[in-house]
Amino acid sequence: MPDQVAVLDAHGAIAAANHAWRAQFAGAAAGGYGGLDYMTICGQTMAAAGDAEAAYAGIQSVLAGCAPGFQMEYAMAGSPQRWFSMAVTPLAYGCQGLVVAHSEITERRQAEADLRVAAIAFESPEGMLVTNADGVIMRVNQAFCAITGYAPDEVVGRCPSMLSSGRHDAAFYKDMWATIGSKGAWEGEIWNRRKNGEVYPERLSIAAVADGADRVTHYVASLSDITVSKAANDEIKSLAFFDPLTRLPNRRLLLDRLRQALAASAANGRYGALMFIDLDNFKTLNDTLGHNIGDLLLQQAAGRLHGSLRQGDTVARLGGDEFVVLVEGMSGHVREAAAQTETLAGKILAALNEPYQLGIHECRSTPSIGATLFHDGRPGTPEDVLKQADIAMYQAKQSGRNGMRFFDQGMQDSLSARARLEGEMRLALERGQFELYFQPQVDQHGCPTGAEALLRWIRPDGQSVPPSSFIPLAEETGLIVPLGRWVLEQACSRLHAWQSDAATSGLVLAINVSARQFQQPGFCGEVHEMVKRHGCNPACLKIELTEGMLLENIEETISSMRALKEIGVRFSLDDFGTGYSSLQYLKRLPLDQLKIDKSFVHDLATDSNDQAIVLTIIAMARSLKLDVIAEGVETEAQRALLERLGCHRYQGYLFGRPMTAPAFQAQLTRKAA
Repeated sequence: MPDQVAVLDAHGAIAAANHAWRAQFAGAAAGGYGGLDYMTICGQTMAAAGDAEAAYAGIQSVLAGCAPGFQMEYAMAGSPQRWFSMAVTPLAYGCQGLVVAHSEITERRQAEADLRVAAIAFESPEGMLVTNADGVIMRVNQAFCAITGYAPDEVVGRCPSMLSSGRHDAAFYKDMWATIGSKGAWEGEIWNRRKNGEVYPERLSIAAVADGADRVTHYVASLSDITVSKAANDEIKSLAFFDPLTRLPNRRLLLDRLRQALAASAANGRYGALMFIDLDNFKTLNDTLGHNIGDLLLQQAAGRLHGSLRQGDTVARLGGDEFVVLVEGMSGHVREAAAQTETLAGKILAALNEPYQLGIHECRSTPSIGATLFHDGRPGTPEDVLKQADIAMYQAKQSGRNGMRFFDQGMQDSLSARARLEGEMRLALERGQFELYFQPQVDQHGCPTGAEALLRWIRPDGQSVPPSSFIPLAEETGLIVPLGRWVLEQACSRLHAWQSDAATSGLVLAINVSARQFQQPGFCGEVHEMVKRHGCNPACLKIELTEGMLLENIEETISSMRALKEIGVRFSLDDFGTGYSSLQYLKRLPLDQLKIDKSFVHDLATDSNDQAIVLTIIAMARSLKLDVIAEGVETEAQRALLERLGCHRYQGYLFGRPMTAPAFQAQLTRKAA
């Protein structure tokens, strides 16, 4: 038998062990294993103290009958590092004690590490190198060899410091590694030395690769030779690539940057935007007050444009009163990129509408802005992009000046529809067009335990607006805060009504709370006040939070959750498994429940991967002593499999679609009958 197996008695002492176990743990049990406390072995052989503590907790839980079993993976102390899995199961037929089996999984862990490394697009056109956690080079790609002149066998096993040019002091590298340690990555320009001794400028990015326990296992660096671009910058300065009046890039430099932006957009899949800006009635001001005053206006307008942009964006002067703004690295989705462009244009409009002090003259000037997006190599040339923005600018002038228009009419229509929907949503909130629907949550016997409150927008004509249309917009515009407040108010009112009926008094009502609403300074007090005012039992109110909230203001989130837990409010982590859940934070959160996302439930009956994920979530919930519920349960086969896996609470169409409060009450009545 290749596994190392030991039998423990009811006190955790070793009663028996097979040959493989005795060989593996001979050093830790040199005096004989009989009667030896098993946790002594774990403490001596596990590399991390936290692993030994987790093993102790798991074994004690099984011995106490609190868990049907326990599994974990750990690194064994010593070098080279070896990994093992531990599986703990109780003895059968009522015998006191348990069986502990260890299996070596070093090869699998190494394979997983290799996959993580490979996932960072190793064979990139840029130079790439991978080191282990100690900074020893393990692998380089062909581009690295072409840039540095070194062959792979000349660098593997050595440290990247062999490339050092000597131009950077120790403080530079100390700051670099401090940034990598705190943020997980560093990017910048650096001087390095090729094999032939030539020193060259390099664009370098370094990222740390961590395992599932957030331990750094590798570092991946990408580098590109920027000698040519450095030389180009020198050429730009010498050839006067800047407008002498405003010191902004001129047309030639703009077209060069736009050409690079088009190539970058095609490579990274992100949209870019070009805005053509013309100052309205500039000629009149120039003719009446003189060219000197006109030049002052152009200089001040240039400063305001520059101040409105992000670092890395470009504002250029083409000549006369024409300016161009180039924005890169926007969203990869056209509607979001259009919205980002519209937001920036609004900021520019506001800045250029402020009065100008031009000598003794106070003047006002307005801009007309034409915008166009580029993406995936279209439009094909910088001239085409510039032409589209120019046409859009004239559309803005024809529409009354002092505004912005997109070249693409379909995009303009989309933004107009978005603005119209936002206005309608504000009116809908004022006019009471929103309604709460309720989807049942049940136990393994199909008995209702509560419901999730879901927001619905019903227009006066009876048409329903899909939540997927208005919820994201509410998040973007901030309307989610008053909407969420309304939902909370209605939920407390509904709980009060349920409490007056014996059939519903014990039901728990779950509501979704956005990160923006939860992080409002007075949110906890608001919940407390509503619960008290409606006289509802706070233990029947369950707030569902998303995994994304764990990444933002974690300490404030924990503090707010604890404050609400003190008055009895429950918490469920929604869509669990689809986001980034740091286990370090997860165990600190005062949660009551994990909610298995419907994406794992949909193919559960046929997909072994989904089954493994669900089983892992259930095991994690048990280890954290949390309840678990699955959403999106549509078939009996899904429900039955969930029950076999250990999940006993469900939500989905199998038990009822979202319905109005009267319909929900009627369903409860039928069930009771």
